[in-house]
Amino acid sequence: MLPIIRIVNLVRLLPRQSHSWSFSSSAIVAKTTSSSALSLRTRGLSFPHAKLFHSSPLALQKVPFLLADIGEGITECELVQWFVKEGDQIEQFSKICEVQSDKASVEITSRYDGVVGKLYYQKGDMAKVGSPLVDIETGEAGVAPAPASPPAPTVVETAKVASAPAAGGKKKVPFLLADIGEGITECEVIQWFVKEGDEIEQFSKICEVQSDKASVEITSRYDGVVGKLYYKQGDMAKVGAPLVDIEMEDLSAPVNEPVVAPAATTSSTPPSSNIQAKESKVEIFATPAVRRVAKEQGVDLALVTGTGKHGRITKEDIINFKSQPAAPVISASPSPSPTEVTKTVKSTPPTAAPTPVVTAQDELKPLTNIQKAMFKQMTKSLSIPHFGYSDTVTLDNATTFRNSVNAFLAKNPYNGVSKITYMPIFMKALSLALVDFPILNARVVEEGSDVKLLYRGSHNIVLLSNTDFVVVELLTTQNSTSRLIVPNVKNIQQKSILDIAVELDRLKEAGKKGLSSADLNGGTITLSNIGTIGGNWMHPVIVTSEVCIGALGKTERLPRFEVVDGREAVVGKSIMPVSWNADHRVVDGATMARFVQLWKQYLENPSLIAASAK
Repeated sequence: MLPIIRIVNLVRLLPRQSHSWSFSSSAIVAKTTSSSALSLRTRGLSFPHAKLFHSSPLALQKVPFLLADIGEGITECELVQWFVKEGDQIEQFSKICEVQSDKASVEITSRYDGVVGKLYYQKGDMAKVGSPLVDIETGEAGVAPAPASPPAPTVVETAKVASAPAAGGKKKVPFLLADIGEGITECEVIQWFVKEGDEIEQFSKICEVQSDKASVEITSRYDGVVGKLYYKQGDMAKVGAPLVDIEMEDLSAPVNEPVVAPAATTSSTPPSSNIQAKESKVEIFATPAVRRVAKEQGVDLALVTGTGKHGRITKEDIINFKSQPAAPVISASPSPSPTEVTKTVKSTPPTAAPTPVVTAQDELKPLTNIQKAMFKQMTKSLSIPHFGYSDTVTLDNATTFRNSVNAFLAKNPYNGVSKITYMPIFMKALSLALVDFPILNARVVEEGSDVKLLYRGSHNIVLLSNTDFVVVELLTTQNSTSRLIVPNVKNIQQKSILDIAVELDRLKEAGKKGLSSADLNGGTITLSNIGTIGGNWMHPVIVTSEVCIGALGKTERLPRFEVVDGREAVVGKSIMPVSWNADHRVVDGATMARFVQLWKQYLENPSLIAASAK
């Protein structure tokens, strides 16, 4: 008796383009057995038509590669770049593309070896989670099984081979931690959503990992059963190393072999363990920063009740939890007897129940009329390219000048004004600077494709202030369209500092009763005194009817170097930060800088204001 040889999937080893073979001196004869194994024997026979060994050309299977869930609440991602193109050969874990959500940028890697097919998105497109990213041709789709009852000579015998594959066709696949971001080599395992023995499906959540950039939920690529977990919660997992083993169906196993269900394993699992497993799968919603605080404080996030949106845990929740008295710990070990439970309960001192935290409710409100007007006006304004310029102004000389004026007004009031603020000085200096730079007082006029500049002779300075008067009014014009407008002091080029102070007082009183349309219309340049509230550097937004706006920051007493009696010394100075923006379509940066420097020169040398005023 010659030795019997068992060969599985011999068809894959034969030439691709052959269709039949015959062997004369040492023929190979096959017969299909009940277990679908191929039993082979060598004999001195000849079979001219061994149809069992028929081979067809290679058939490729196209597999749609879906965009998995890369984070909580993410439904779509922007495709930042492709690392492959159609027709490229790729291997498992090769980089396919990079996608970016509103939380993180993630590189997507391949799950298969094969050839890149159709790319469903272009660079910059928004890809939907769960939809195909790319088709991958993975190799042979399968080989047709042999005929159920092939004709065979009577000399062929059926052999039973002890080395046949195990029933069921199972195989363990190590699930590796893919590259989840540029430069990331390891991640901390925050929590497991599965345990050994759990059945999972493709795209089921396996675990959550956290790098120094983002927190990412890892989803399964396969249907199967969870095997070994390689890390515990809190361990650092290496990129490219196995996270978990997944037992799945071995598609390369003989197709006609009977599959034996692991009944013993299933029946040996107590029902209570299944219930515990379901209870242990608690999803924890917390940002990476909150998780770090919890780790530092030694707080188990599973025990914390989140008060944030959708139950998200905040830092305050961790602090409140830490301040509460420790609750008794209930062991998850095998259930004790009723007597043991009674003893444990009696021996545990009573603790005060934690005060329930009422989660704040969201509320959707319509915009007020003022907000609607601001929304429309600012949306138009942000279509203007802004050129920003900032500097500081030393106000010590302006303070001395103001004090001397107020000392005079205290004895000799001017049209009811007995004291002035800095604002009339700022506005008069601004008007004098506009004389040399009239383009900052102009307006862009667009008539179709024809664009012109309207140079305005009047210096009507709009003052945005939180203290002088009501700064915002809503004017409804004759055609019932609303627009945002603010009061302005008109013809400042013709007014003295005291005249400007008188007008500001008038607008302040009129604002209490209601400003007229004459007070609200016709502004040519804006000055915002937001510094009365606080803040240093601003970014004021230009309104469409103007080309320039300035914002005054909070004046502070700061140290500066100055030469005193021939020596350099540190002295205190009153410093005001200022921020300006101009319409960069018509105003260049150099013009803006020279304009601000001239205005600054007037403020730091108020005697020039008196010398230049007409």
